[in-house]
Amino acid sequence: MKKLVSSGIVFLTVVCSAFAQSSAKYTELAREAKSLFESKQYRRSAETYTKAFRANGWKAYRADRYNAACAWTLAGNRDSAFYQLFRVADAFKYDNYDRISTDSVLTSLNKDARWGQLLNIVKQNIGMEEAKLNKALLKLMDSVYHDDQAYRFQQISVYKEFGYSSPEGKNIRKTIHEKDSLNEIIVSGLLDKYGWIGKEVVGTNGNATLGLVLQHSSLATQLKYLPMMREAVKTKKADPYDLAMLEDLVLARQGKKQLYGSSIVSVEGKKYYVSPMEDPANVDKRRAELGLGTLDEYLRNWGIRWDIKKYEEDLKLYEK
Repeated sequence: MKKLVSSGIVFLTVVCSAFAQSSAKYTELAREAKSLFESKQYRRSAETYTKAFRANGWKAYRADRYNAACAWTLAGNRDSAFYQLFRVADAFKYDNYDRISTDSVLTSLNKDARWGQLLNIVKQNIGMEEAKLNKALLKLMDSVYHDDQAYRFQQISVYKEFGYSSPEGKNIRKTIHEKDSLNEIIVSGLLDKYGWIGKEVVGTNGNATLGLVLQHSSLATQLKYLPMMREAVKTKKADPYDLAMLEDLVLARQGKKQLYGSSIVSVEGKKYYVSPMEDPANVDKRRAELGLGTLDEYLRNWGIRWDIKKYEEDLKLYEK
């Protein structure tokens, strides 16, 4: 039997705003708007985002409002673009200055007087967030994040250059295992002492690091803190994406079928497969209930397009 290795690549998602359960119509229209944007039908995309917001009582995810602003910008409607961007900055306390100030899609807005006002609000949001952070814990989580990710990115190039079964491949896996073990001890201690640490204490990246470390921890540790993460998602302290990852990993490690399609495995670091999944025909429904995008959107990160018939064919190869 060929060795199966869980992938270590991590794709961070845009943190969504918290609001009541979105309507099915909103979700449907938002997906349509995103598809129209990708096909460069910018005005239709922007107008469809507006329909989505209207269908949901004018409530929307932060990422959708940002995308709507991009669509209006490329459609040549600055007023509507700025309206959405100011909503993002004011209502959601948007603080990703690096992204918004360098986003090439928004370049045409830079000479407008409102652009400077917008960036000032984003800067103020940064100051507000930083003032709340626990600097010592933030520094510790930055170190943990580095140790979790740095060698996993090296792993990709090592496999490509030397091969999965090479001495170099074995060494990088050994290093990753050692770093994971140390991080597991650190994060377990923090969770036992403080409970789930929200982004208001350790920032967005520090908060996401908790989920990353648990993904790479022992099954016993995952089972111990899974209930804590579920509660953290309910109280908006943890990202639903991280919960889906952990839920699926725990099920897969117990020999059960995953629920959300987030568990991806590879054969010797080459071809990727979606691990066995419960009721694959309804996976997008389960993902939507958790607040996630479609499985197809997620799998594109791996160069996979979601096709249930292809999935069933690949599953036979995976099981073999």
